[in-house]
Amino acid sequence: MPGFFFSHNNMTELNGKEDCKLAEGKGHKKKQKAFGADLKSYLRCMVPHIESGIKTSNSRNVMLSAEEVIQWSQSLEKLLASQSGQGVFREFLKSEFSEENIEFWLACEDYKKTKSDHLHGKAERIYEEFVQSDAIKQINIDYQMREATAKKAQDPTHSSFDEAQKTVYVLMERDSYPRFLKSKSYLNLLNQLQTSTSK
Repeated sequence: MPGFFFSHNNMTELNGKEDCKLAEGKGHKKKQKAFGADLKSYLRCMVPHIESGIKTSNSRNVMLSAEEVIQWSQSLEKLLASQSGQGVFREFLKSEFSEENIEFWLACEDYKKTKSDHLHGKAERIYEEFVQSDAIKQINIDYQMREATAKKAQDPTHSSFDEAQKTVYVLMERDSYPRFLKSKSYLNLLNQLQTSTSK
């Protein structure tokens, strides 16, 4: 996921736009203030669009706050509890070619809410997509867990994928999550939100 930041050129370009000059004909200080206000509204408008993965389940754009993004750094659990956080983290994992981890974790979360009469079909899909040895989005679990999960998926219950899901969660928590918090994508997003709210 590309980071989002304003270079000097972007600022000049914004400052030069006619619609950004709210204080035309007034003093230099007033123009700077107007530009600051305009930049704030520009950021407010742009933030939902700079993260292509930030969509809610009903495809509405999500407005992020700096407070919410700061909370993501408290724990992986808090990051995954936020739909926006899931989207940003998924984009980061894509950049590391490991998005199957969050996709499997989310599929398991959805699976747990499935009505009993639909468990068999969903279990089969999850197994084929993520667990079996030649799965397209194969998750990183050992042979024993792969075999145990395969058996549980044949006679599915709501907890069939719990062990594998826990393993993948720990893998993300220890490996990808710390890198995500140091990544340009996370730090740039946080910086832009903090900048826009402080103006």
